[in-house]
Amino acid sequence: MKALVKTSAGPGFTLQDVPVPVIRDDEVLIRVHRAGVCGTDVHIHEWDAWAAGRCRPPFTVGHEFAGEVSQVGSLVADVSVGDRVTAEGHIVCGRCHLCRTGNSHICPNTKIIGVDRDGCFAEYIAMPATNVWHLDDDISFEVGGIHDPMGNAFHTALHGTSIPGATVLITGCGPIGIFAVGICRAAGASRIIASDVNPRRLELAKTMGAHDAVRPTEVESAVRAATEGLGVDVVLEMSGIPAAVHQAFALVRSGGRVQLLGIPAKSMDIELATEIIFKGITVYGVVGRRMYDTWIQMTQFLRSGQFDPRPVITHRLPLEKHAEAIAAIKSGEAGKVVFEIG
Repeated sequence: MKALVKTSAGPGFTLQDVPVPVIRDDEVLIRVHRAGVCGTDVHIHEWDAWAAGRCRPPFTVGHEFAGEVSQVGSLVADVSVGDRVTAEGHIVCGRCHLCRTGNSHICPNTKIIGVDRDGCFAEYIAMPATNVWHLDDDISFEVGGIHDPMGNAFHTALHGTSIPGATVLITGCGPIGIFAVGICRAAGASRIIASDVNPRRLELAKTMGAHDAVRPTEVESAVRAATEGLGVDVVLEMSGIPAAVHQAFALVRSGGRVQLLGIPAKSMDIELATEIIFKGITVYGVVGRRMYDTWIQMTQFLRSGQFDPRPVITHRLPLEKHAEAIAAIKSGEAGKVVFEIG
């Protein structure tokens, strides 16, 4: 089969022929039809410090996908050949303290497809049956293929928050931030302020339902005007930029909530007393998707018809144009990029 492989420790990917995966008794083989390209894939392509410290080539890249089951292992009882599926890309142990207390999304033994084991930028992928998520018949493979980043947005926007009627600030309008705009709009937020430095991304945020789409220098005045100086109820920090993190703490109201998904490139100073403690705010660190209540939320929102992620997809490319896909993301002119594989 064709697969996009990280062949060695250095920049670039190679499209090459590799053996079709051999599944174990508790796994399924999935024919990949669509696969989303993520910022993580860009890090691996560029071979930055994070990638060099985490990844061990060679391996097939990619962790967002949807497709059709072509083979099931002998121990698999709830997945069948022909099923239309996506999958949770974090493979957890299922036996540690965290897994057994409903917190498997932060399992310390997690292995991620396309990072720690072969991924989905290929014609076939092997997955544990327990990670498989069935798609409704009216959900396209394209939408199924971006459930992973959508799940990050759902987790950030909805976990522990009360969005109906709330004022929300979203700092950072990459694809996950833009998904979060649509989720908050569908959930009934009264005012959504989205912030980014990129005009194209601000345009997409408006398309997905942002009431205000502004540059970082304009955020404070937008928040003050929308909340009569009180501050927003919820901030979803998606950028990892230190200035945006400080802005989140400054512009959330006292007693409000800050959800942190963006990952700073290096350590940063925070004034715990004035930024967090004396304001009585709740700060939540977001890791992946909660298994599997986030997946249930996604399915329910898609069924409602009030949330449509498709406007965020701006590029659809074959695997052969992988360099173009990476370049589009690096340019800042892309929303979500999707590979059309089969």
